Amino acid sequence: MDVEKPESVVRALRGCDAAYYLIHQMADAEDFEERETRAAMTFADVCKEMGMERIIYLGGLKPRGEPARHLRSRLVTGAILRSSGVPTVELRASVIIGHGSASWQILRDIAMRLPVMVAPRWLRNRTEPVAIDDVKVALVKALEIELETSRWYAIPGPEVLTFQECIERVCALVENRPLMVNVPLLTPRLSSYWLRLVTGANYHLAKALAEGLKDDLLADSDEYWHLIGHEKRLGFDTAARRALAAEKGPRSGVERVVHTVVDRRRRLGR
Repeated sequence: MDVEKPESVVRALRGCDAAYYLIHQMADAEDFEERETRAAMTFADVCKEMGMERIIYLGGLKPRGEPARHLRSRLVTGAILRSSGVPTVELRASVIIGHGSASWQILRDIAMRLPVMVAPRWLRNRTEPVAIDDVKVALVKALEIELETSRWYAIPGPEVLTFQECIERVCALVENRPLMVNVPLLTPRLSSYWLRLVTGANYHLAKALAEGLKDDLLADSDEYWHLIGHEKRLGFDTAARRALAAEKGPRSGVERVVHTVVDRRRRLGR
C-alpha cells in the first residue's frame, strides 16, 4: 500500500482485525518528519474508520536529552497512533541487531572495513541493543496482551553497552582489530559525513541514525518482557553471530544479480 493515500490503506486493511505499522521514511527524503507525520495520521484515521481492533507500532526509545530528528519523528508517530482511538501497542527499541537492520549494517561495516577508527566522545554513550529475534517475539506477543487503553513499552536487550563496545564486539567476531583513536570532539552529525565512505547503508538513513547517538538510549523498564513471559533474551554476541551468519545464506537469483550490479558499480566508483 501507499500509506500516504487513504484509498490505498483502505484496500490493504480490508478484512483485517489488527495492523502492524513498521514504516519509517528516513531513507527517502530530507523532509521525512513531515511525511511520516502525514502518513501516520492517514493510517490512524483509516484504522479508526474501519473499526480496527489493534495497532502495533515499532518505534524508538526517547533519549535523555533532546531527541534527534528521526527519534523525534518516531515518538510523534507513536503518539499519533496511540491517540487514534484504536488500542495501540507502541514498542520502543534502541539498536536492533539482525540482518536487515540499518543500525546493524552500519555497525558491521565500521567493524569490518576500518583499519583505523577515530572514536569521538559520543561513542561512549550507552545503549541496550536488542536481537531481531527478540523483537519478532515482542511484535507477535503484542497481538495477545490485554489492552484496555493504548500503551507504550520499551524492549531493551539484556546488556548495557557503549556504542564503542558494540563496534569492538563485532570487530572481535570478524577478527578485525582496528586502531581506536579517542578524540574529544567530532559530533555525531560531523561523523555522519564519513559514514558515506564506510557503509553501504542508504546515506540519508545512516546520517539520521548517526545524529541520534548524541545521548544514552536506555530503557526506563523491561516490564514488557515480563508481561509476555520472554525474560531470557539473546546477548549481543549471539545476536551478532546470527546476523553475520544470515548474511552468508544463499541468495535468490534476483539477489545475486542485484549484488553483482551493486558491487560492480561500487568498484567503478559510481
